[in-house]
Amino acid sequence: MTDAASVLEPLTARYASWLELPDESTADTSDEDPDNVILMPMVLRIERNDPPARTDMLQAAGSAAVAVCLDERCGPGGEWREAVGAWVADRIRKVARRARGSHWNAVQSLPGHTVTVGNAQVRAFLPMRLSEMPKELTRLQISGSEVEPGEPGSPVPGVPRLWLNPDIEMSAGKSAAQVGHATMILAALLHGSGQDAALDAWAKEGFPCAVRTPDAASWRAMQPGDAPEPAWREHGVAAVRDAGFTEIDPGTVTVLAQWPG
Repeated sequence: MTDAASVLEPLTARYASWLELPDESTADTSDEDPDNVILMPMVLRIERNDPPARTDMLQAAGSAAVAVCLDERCGPGGEWREAVGAWVADRIRKVARRARGSHWNAVQSLPGHTVTVGNAQVRAFLPMRLSEMPKELTRLQISGSEVEPGEPGSPVPGVPRLWLNPDIEMSAGKSAAQVGHATMILAALLHGSGQDAALDAWAKEGFPCAVRTPDAASWRAMQPGDAPEPAWREHGVAAVRDAGFTEIDPGTVTVLAQWPG
């Protein structure tokens, strides 16, 4: 696991500086070649007659994204190392699509990890260039991923909490991408702060997480603000700050990830 986690070191290195960027700078893609955009596709299984609960689906998404990044094949010399490494070294982009029936079954053969939580299933895939995405993925729709929130109940003790920003509205697909960012950042910061034993233990459990929406006061109290490093070191809190390409304004903090302490 330690070897695989090294693929996230570029994310560890730029975490604090990303949070300090001016809002408008997060969406600046002037240095980017549109033909070479790399992203991680995610597919949410949403069956017509048995849709998943939204919370379960988001928890599965968070677990699936980090499972791809910490797969043993991402270690030095591994067959996934180059693809994940190139993606992590650039902008961390994900796109969530929905599938059911035969279309869901068809994507299982593509490299990635499927995670099941309750009756929800999400598959995260090896990052790829947008221009090279296979038809099994491009034919799937991005819109229409809304499902009922359900009753999440009390979080399982001892697992990371992923707190959704209560002041903004995000689609289920957008939220799935954001919680995927959150688990990746947690893994990167754990590795960067020498907590590989904790990372290994989390991996052995399948990277479980609890997605919840806090009240506004709790959200404000957890914000790292101008001190992202102390917030992580002292409180185990990391922030996901969105570039602002879709749905929400540039620089918006979408998720606060809290490692159990």
